Amino acid sequence: MNYQPGLHIIAEFSSPKKELLERFSFVQQLLHSQINKYGLSKLGEVFHDFDPAGYTAVICLSESHISLHSWPEYDRINMDIYLSNYQQNNDQTGQRIFEELVRFFDAEVIACQQIKR
Repeated sequence: MNYQPGLHIIAEFSSPKKELLERFSFVQQLLHSQINKYGLSKLGEVFHDFDPAGYTAVICLSESHISLHSWPEYDRINMDIYLSNYQQNNDQTGQRIFEELVRFFDAEVIACQQIKR
């Protein structure tokens, strides 16, 4: 099998849904459902709520990773999705998860970089 670069999406969102930025429980459910929906292989995860609000969510996948960091005091989320293409092309999967996160947060995309690596 030849190496094919995968899609790495790095973005910053603004969201009016402050309740989704304060605690990780809602986004944890969404990420788990996306991992199952697309047949990704979860290796481990860390979810951490900060006091008084905000969270970090990192899921390590055999395909690579998904991470989110929220700042409810600024209505912001930073997101990073990288899915390698080692065993199959995951570019569309990464793009669909990104789009689902934008819908979930009813977000405005402030900045987005897409890198093939």
